[in-house]
Amino acid sequence: MANSLKCTCFDCGTVSRFPADKIAENPKCGKCGSWLITGKVAEVDLNTLQKAAKMDDIPLVVDFWAPWCGPCRMMAPQFSMAAEKMKGAVRYVKINTEEHQKAGQIYNIRGIPTMALFKGGREKGRKSGAMQSPQIQTWVKSTAG
Repeated sequence: MANSLKCTCFDCGTVSRFPADKIAENPKCGKCGSWLITGKVAEVDLNTLQKAAKMDDIPLVVDFWAPWCGPCRMMAPQFSMAAEKMKGAVRYVKINTEEHQKAGQIYNIRGIPTMALFKGGREKGRKSGAMQSPQIQTWVKSTAG
């Protein structure tokens, strides 16, 4: 598919392709039919995170968090607001580092909340500590380039 984008479905883990000019039309997964670009934060497991971080053409922002973490819980609604504001340009996910402890090891997470931005199969940057939605958006825009 000429000028297409790859995107991992957060529901079934399949990597789907769609025309780049159709991003605003809410493309769906070719396997399960779920929306690929939602403007919502998806809770993912380690396998889905690794696949999306490696394969996706759209920048991916990951929130490494845990339910017992007060700053993580305080940042969650701000992270969701940033996801809504940046729909179509960036996708947002979170992974529970208590449930998926190997994620913290693989990605060398030293404190939470920590956000990491992946683009083109590589980590482009990370930021630790709770932030407000405007700060998150500014960091994402400057890091995604």
